[in-house]
Amino acid sequence: MTADNPYIPYFATIEDNWYETGGDRCIKTFKVVFDDPAVRDSWSHKPGQCAMIGVLGEGESMISISCSPTEGKFLRFSVMKMGKVTQALHKLETGDKITVRGPYGNSFPVDDWQGKKILTIGGGIGQAPLRPIVEYVKANREKYAGLTMIYGARSSGDLCFKGEFDEMSKCDDLSCHLTIDIEEEDWSHNVGFVPQMLLDLNPAPENTVAVTCGPPIMIRFVLENLKKLGFSDEQIYTTLENRMKCGIGKCGRCNAGGMYVCKDGPVFSYAVLKDIPEAFA
Repeated sequence: MTADNPYIPYFATIEDNWYETGGDRCIKTFKVVFDDPAVRDSWSHKPGQCAMIGVLGEGESMISISCSPTEGKFLRFSVMKMGKVTQALHKLETGDKITVRGPYGNSFPVDDWQGKKILTIGGGIGQAPLRPIVEYVKANREKYAGLTMIYGARSSGDLCFKGEFDEMSKCDDLSCHLTIDIEEEDWSHNVGFVPQMLLDLNPAPENTVAVTCGPPIMIRFVLENLKKLGFSDEQIYTTLENRMKCGIGKCGRCNAGGMYVCKDGPVFSYAVLKDIPEAFA
């Protein structure tokens, strides 16, 4: 059996896990490997796609895949503890089993973006679906004109993937800008909200693709500010994966303006979403 049927759950083993953040709604990252070598070899996903993660006896939840296919024959999921399934996931450790179905949805058109500058703008757990873009571009730097990342959270303790950003800051061809909402002692990066930091950096829209994901209110103001900076609707992308439930267009939970996020998305250009107010509700 190979990973080509989105209805079939495949067993996978947690190879490693670690906490990205603390607190009541902490974020934990899981690195998992399919148990069946045939599934492992046949699995194929692209940046922006999701998978249905299951914990036996607890249920399933749609989670964005937070790794790029360029990283190896494994999957990464960064999960915020919010409901029954995610709380059960957070109790699992290395060596435990989960089930994986997918991949679901469309993807960011990273190959169509070759030759362009890539700008990602993330907030909180919204950096998880953006991370595969960052890693994909990093692995194919010669194909892109540059990579700039803006990422923020309420506090330094709420930022995910912090060690990776330290590595990015050492690279001349990569630009990484971090911000937190309230000033902290020993914090050497920006203080302020993500949308304002975008305006302060003032990136040029020429030959640039902007991708954003985060809390809905952040996305709304980021979109407004990208337009102020001169970005066209076709240059702006976001993902609505948080609206997906069944993943196959049956439950209707992800309906938005006549579209189903799981079938028509979760990745959309702003040109498609701008006339659908409920998309950012």
